Amino acid sequence: MINVIFVCLGNICRSPMADAVFQHMVKDADLADHILVDSAGTGAYHIGERAHRGTLKTLEKHGLSYLGRARQFTAKDLTLFDYVLAMDNANLSTIQAMINDGSEKAEVNLFLSYAYEKKRVDVLEVPDPYYNNGFDEVYELVHKGSQALLEHIRAEHKI
Repeated sequence: MINVIFVCLGNICRSPMADAVFQHMVKDADLADHILVDSAGTGAYHIGERAHRGTLKTLEKHGLSYLGRARQFTAKDLTLFDYVLAMDNANLSTIQAMINDGSEKAEVNLFLSYAYEKKRVDVLEVPDPYYNNGFDEVYELVHKGSQALLEHIRAEHKI
C-alpha cells in the first residue's frame, strides 16, 4: 500500500480539498487498493472539525464530497506515510523540523512540485483560501497537482 498525506496549517481548507480530489482520482483510476490518502494540519487549531464550508461548497460544485475531520500532523506520520506533501513552504519547514534520525520513510515535498516540474502550474505553493475566499483557485491548483502526483506515483511504483 502506498500512503499519501496532504498537509496544510489547520487541515480544514487546502489539505482536505487535496485529500478529496486525490481520493477521487485514485478511485477513478481503480487504484484504491494500492493508494491510501489522508490529510492533516501542522497546527492544532481545528482538531475534530469538519472541513471549511468554502472547501465543502467547492468540492460539491465539482461533484465531490468530503467527510473527514481535521487532525494534527505528528512526527509518527513521517514513518507511516510514503508521501508527505505540504501545501506551502511554511508547513514544509514545520514538517522537516520533525525529521529526527533518518528512520522516516516519507518523501517530504511541496505538493505542487510534481505539477510544477511538468509545467502544469507556475507556482509551488497552494495559497490559503481561509481569509480571501479563494477556494476556486485552490481547487484548480489541487486538481492539476493531483493529476501530476498520480502520474508520478504510477510511474515510480509501476501501477
